[in-house]
Amino acid sequence: MTQTYDITGTNDGTAPSIASAIDCWTAATSNGIILDKGQMEQLTRFHDELLYWNERVNLISRKDVANVWERHILHSLTILKYATIPTKARLLDVGTGGGLPGVPLKIARPDLKVVLVDSIRKKINCAQMFAQHTGLRDIDAVCMRAEEVLQSTHYQKGFDVIVSRAVAPTTSLLTWVRPLMRQQASCWFLKGGDLADEVAQAKADHPGISIDVIDIDLFGAPWFANEQKRIIRCRFA
Repeated sequence: MTQTYDITGTNDGTAPSIASAIDCWTAATSNGIILDKGQMEQLTRFHDELLYWNERVNLISRKDVANVWERHILHSLTILKYATIPTKARLLDVGTGGGLPGVPLKIARPDLKVVLVDSIRKKINCAQMFAQHTGLRDIDAVCMRAEEVLQSTHYQKGFDVIVSRAVAPTTSLLTWVRPLMRQQASCWFLKGGDLADEVAQAKADHPGISIDVIDIDLFGAPWFANEQKRIIRCRFA
């Protein structure tokens, strides 16, 4: 891979507020998400490969290539500001695409045991490659539809944390993942906009569910609040 990307640029008023690796590190640190030099090197490798392969495989929107640090990597990491994830927890990323949010979460929390799932083979192949190239261990990339994961006895009641990023309505996600959740497991779904109807439908379809909507509000990164980015946190009684 010969193409490289500038990770040292600064915000001149026209660029996104989080436009480089150092911007991302500063924003993450300011919000209690601690990343060391090695982890930032891994995130930079992931960032560069995501952009490189996005020209060949549609992993993120082409109009978003200047915003990967803020709208994809930092967005994935926001879960760590709000979630208390147990040490060595087993985490499932449903509909991971090119590894979001699962790969950044694994880099930031190397103790986690992560499974990435997507139904599109070329995307999950990229996610697996990214994980390998960033030196991650205890991370698997599996090409399956969510319904197939549900039917697999290997994964039933196998996860402490389940994450997803703009994949499906909350009620559908909960239908897919509920049999995969261990006791006291939690779900963290990255979404945006007005979620009132979606949450009401999920509560109606899943008696006993506890759902909280968390507004993402990061110091030094106003885009999340301006764009009404939110996390839906779900737990079953």
